[in-house]
Amino acid sequence: MSHLMNTYGRQAVGFVRGEGAWLWDAEGRRYLDALAGIAVNGLGHAHPRLVRAISEQAARLIHVSNIYQVAEQEALATRIAQLSGMDRVFFCNSGAEANEAAIKLARLHGHQRGIENPTIIVMERAWHGRTLGTLSATGSAKAQAGFGPLVGGFIRVPYNDLAAIERVVEHHAEVVAVLLEPLQGEGGIRVADIEYQTALHAFCKSKGLLYMIDEVQCGIGRTGSWFAFQHTGVLPDVMTLAKGLGSGVPIGACVAAGASADIFKPGNHGTTFGGGPLVCAAALETLAVMEEDGLLTRATVLGNQLMEGLRTALADVPGVLEVRGQGLMIGIELDRPCGVLVAKAIEAGLLINVTQDSVVRLLPPLILEDEQAAEILRLLVPLIRDFLAA
Repeated sequence: MSHLMNTYGRQAVGFVRGEGAWLWDAEGRRYLDALAGIAVNGLGHAHPRLVRAISEQAARLIHVSNIYQVAEQEALATRIAQLSGMDRVFFCNSGAEANEAAIKLARLHGHQRGIENPTIIVMERAWHGRTLGTLSATGSAKAQAGFGPLVGGFIRVPYNDLAAIERVVEHHAEVVAVLLEPLQGEGGIRVADIEYQTALHAFCKSKGLLYMIDEVQCGIGRTGSWFAFQHTGVLPDVMTLAKGLGSGVPIGACVAAGASADIFKPGNHGTTFGGGPLVCAAALETLAVMEEDGLLTRATVLGNQLMEGLRTALADVPGVLEVRGQGLMIGIELDRPCGVLVAKAIEAGLLINVTQDSVVRLLPPLILEDEQAAEILRLLVPLIRDFLAA
């Protein structure tokens, strides 16, 4: 009997070590990791510079408290501000916590403007977390089932539909913000049109709404830019980060620009563990390696190679609806539920994921090599072909 709570439908495999894009189980079998801990391990496994940075920091100082100055936290905030063009950062432990901070920031912004019931527009199929607040913002009835009453203050609209947002704002005077994933991950690897994002940004500015983007999964180089919003040329008021920021250690961030950066004051929000020396040292080293090794460019090049390879190899396969994505965030949508492919891929020595029941999701580490990208195609294409032919 396991003493773990039964919260995960775990696969029948566990791993004992990793190196680069590879993982090994206890029997010594090797697996190509095309999931990277769900977009977390951007530097792959056991990257020597990351291991050294974490070890050296652990030997100096692991945790103090946010009631004191934390030099590593200050340095990381400065680096994120430099890379994003934004102004201030609140550090926490996860993407859900980062989104909770953004929700609270938007509500406080509304109350400061005299709005009694601040409301945030969110999207269908959105995923913002499993805390009660972020679960309420999430567009998944399955994830929400059994946890009502949910938190109010959200209005949901279709993704990539500016007219729907305009209609909501026209009829709801208490809307204070729009929360958008530039690229939905859990929602099925759906990329928001650049024209939609720029028009939405302009609309929010014209109405005095906060333009808030969730880059928990698509940020930190995964789409080929440091942040997905940089493909559009417009600056958000608020951005949330996590996953790839720490290459495996738990860190999240709520980043704000302009007047939004000054909304929180001492006592408005906080955390015990967020932004500690250890995780900030890991994040600083992650960003340094990514920059020095040109991993943003690699994400673009390899992502295009993988998507074109998949489109070519699956072009004649009935049941393949679309191959889409950006950088190393790729989805293959099929015309039927395909969750069984996860276990079949494990049998073949490949780690993948399925989201929205019918979208095969690939999130390989940014350090992926050309030969490993080719190996993903070699292993995955026959699995999809055989599955659809059955």
